Amino acid sequence: MSNFDLLDKFQQIIIENPTDRIIRQIRELISSGELQPGDRLPSERKLAEKLGVGRTNLRSAIQKLEFYGILKTIPQSGTIVAGIGTIALEGLISDVLKIENTDFGSLVETRVLLETEAAKLAANRRTEANITEIKKALLAFETKVQQGLRAVEEDFMFHLKIAEASQNAVLKSLMLIITPDIIHQFNKLDICKDGRDMQGLKEHHLILDNIVAQNPDEAAEAMRIHLNDVFEYSQQLKK
Repeated sequence: MSNFDLLDKFQQIIIENPTDRIIRQIRELISSGELQPGDRLPSERKLAEKLGVGRTNLRSAIQKLEFYGILKTIPQSGTIVAGIGTIALEGLISDVLKIENTDFGSLVETRVLLETEAAKLAANRRTEANITEIKKALLAFETKVQQGLRAVEEDFMFHLKIAEASQNAVLKSLMLIITPDIIHQFNKLDICKDGRDMQGLKEHHLILDNIVAQNPDEAAEAMRIHLNDVFEYSQQLKK
């Protein structure tokens, strides 16, 4: 076996940052039932000290979990575990899938179905406010790509803003449920490499152009083409 063939046997080691580790702990506590809907988290100061992390990392983790509907911060009251709906579904999906490679194919397959329909609906129903939010998300993605940085979360924010523009709350909720595990797998499998982000940027612009122009079929097709590479890759993992 040549050195190049042997090198392919090794996998990149993904080192979680403190924010990711905090998120994983909270999700595990919720999945195990040790944290229940309505439970209030300890104060930011006490929790940061217990975890041995900076308050900046803790705030970042809480903000992400709020975005996914898992936590909710109430002024003057603190941060609590949100309602059981999204949490139960998110936990159920993670427990069933176990985030294995073969399951990633099913996640992406579901994502393609949801997002092509989201793009079509967004082209029909988007508001000017939606367009502004999608453009803002695209700019954040573009900024990181041009700096040569990984932009996985910015990429998904762009897609979630399109789901929001579909004006279908259930569709958006389903996207929120599967997104965390897809992001985890993108990082684990190192999918966004070899210039893929630059190509993705061009495809993002085309999707947005069709949504702005209110071309539903073209928007759906642009989304399908955009997701085709990762879809084909995910299907190979099932074999």
